[in-house]
Amino acid sequence: MAISARPVADDLATKYACDVIDGKVVAGELVIASCKRHLRDLDTGSERGLSFSVEKANHHCGYFPAMLTVTEGAAAGKPFQLLPWHGFVAASLFGWRRQDGLRRFRMAWMETGKGQAKSPLMAGIGLNMMGWAGKDRSEVYAIAGDKDQANVLFKDGVAMCRANLPDRDEDEFESLESLGEVIIRGTGDNAWKIEHPASGSKFQSLASVDSISGPRPYAVLADEIHEFKNAYALQIWKAAIDKMSGDPIMLLGTNTPASNQIVGTEYSELFQKVVTGQADDDTLFGFIARVDKADRETVFDNEECWVKALPALGITYPVSNIRDRVKTAKLMLSEALATKRLYFGIPSGTDGFWCSEEAWNSCQGVVDEDAMIGADCWLSLDLSKKNDLTALSAIWRKNLKLYVKTWYFTTKQGIEERSIQDNAPYDQWAEQGLMEAVPGATIDYTFVASKAQAICAKHNVQFLTFDPAKMGDFIDACSDIDFNVWQYEGPDEPEGKGLKLVRHGQGTRIVFQERALCMPKSIEKLEDGILDQSIVIDRSPVTTMCASNAIIHADAMNNRMFDKKKSRGRIDGVVSIAQAVGAANNEFKAKKRKFQMLVLGN
Repeated sequence: MAISARPVADDLATKYACDVIDGKVVAGELVIASCKRHLRDLDTGSERGLSFSVEKANHHCGYFPAMLTVTEGAAAGKPFQLLPWHGFVAASLFGWRRQDGLRRFRMAWMETGKGQAKSPLMAGIGLNMMGWAGKDRSEVYAIAGDKDQANVLFKDGVAMCRANLPDRDEDEFESLESLGEVIIRGTGDNAWKIEHPASGSKFQSLASVDSISGPRPYAVLADEIHEFKNAYALQIWKAAIDKMSGDPIMLLGTNTPASNQIVGTEYSELFQKVVTGQADDDTLFGFIARVDKADRETVFDNEECWVKALPALGITYPVSNIRDRVKTAKLMLSEALATKRLYFGIPSGTDGFWCSEEAWNSCQGVVDEDAMIGADCWLSLDLSKKNDLTALSAIWRKNLKLYVKTWYFTTKQGIEERSIQDNAPYDQWAEQGLMEAVPGATIDYTFVASKAQAICAKHNVQFLTFDPAKMGDFIDACSDIDFNVWQYEGPDEPEGKGLKLVRHGQGTRIVFQERALCMPKSIEKLEDGILDQSIVIDRSPVTTMCASNAIIHADAMNNRMFDKKKSRGRIDGVVSIAQAVGAANNEFKAKKRKFQMLVLGN
């Protein structure tokens, strides 16, 4: 990072950034990237109309210890002194300004391990934005995946309004509520709204799906984003923020999401790109506290790296808490996965992910179809019954490696409803070209047949393997577009014209016949390829969703299959990929040639 001079660290954001860069504060790569971005923008941000107001940053950061009291933990009853990472976030949000004087950031992402006081920070910012940010009739909303979760953050705000103000004597009680600064609607734990009479403002909690009439939010505080089932609510609230004049903001707080928590994963990836400079957006702020990739294998034994994901460790979060958690995690695989994700920021799949997810992620890459021209190719097809996903995979063998790419098809009709039902943004993926939404209520297989025909015209396709279900309809679709196909029945049967079709069993039965493939062998070959990194799987959120949804069933002989009935959602992509790997590793014997002897005589 090149800056012309080290800035004077007279605000909490710049002080934290300098301490991180100087190694005084241990931080992970993504937090370091955020700090470098802050210091770089202090140096060059004016070229883009950006400036940093130390006065504004210090004023709003000073609000916390002056007006709010800690209500839980070892510091309960003391002034709310911002933790170092709190100070970096708050000073950044309130200090950075556009050329017109309004705040720079419209959306902020805060991702840390559990127990790092995200909710109290967000609640404090919400109270500040409600009554102490100079905005009349300010509306602040705490939202989450459900009302109970939204109330966690909101109750922190209520508790701070009811707590004794900082620096009051023990026998002196004055709270924001008792002084009339705020009015809390509802009693005890049933409080549902905080009002600030002087400005006509309010702060209330809502479940993400709750509808209110004509919201005009000045601040939206969305907690536990990793638990959101779909992005619809966040999009609605973001649209409301975007319509507001002035400088409203949306704060998103979360632990590191699992790979099947699509909403949280996509937002996290967006903010990672912004803080690392892979994407430019001056309206987005990100603080992402995770251990580094190099720390993952030894994270349970390397206490020095824990603070990278737990920036409050040893300050308000006792080291003994996480040590006890790690002891349990070492004894239980399920606890190990949860601990790595929720406390150390290591992305993981859902329980039951059938292989090492780190190995799975390491095999994700970009598969260039044009670069595969000339290599042997096999196709695999998993057809949907009606309007589910249909997956068509192509796999190539090149330079001793396998490369696989999958195309997805669904129906345009009802796609929004299925997106909500399946907790997967099919509609957005279709708009982004990650799947093809075909017209009608059921999938027209001619679209799938046309794609297979196009691949065959371009590549050296050996055969297509298929799940027998609905295959007759696919063959009919091929006939409709004059695409010749024929079904393989074994090496001793006559060959047909066009694309060869080979059955692929879906159950646990091992097939030794020379005319079909079976799932136990295909899963084994796929796992081998993933673990020894001899396969590259084209990176796609649709494929990741399918992989993380998959559940494996094994029989008494440990022959395995994908169990669609027990799986958490659509798994068509991973089924198609496994079949493709089985096809590329097929053991079919070549058809024996029959020779006739012709004797020529005089």
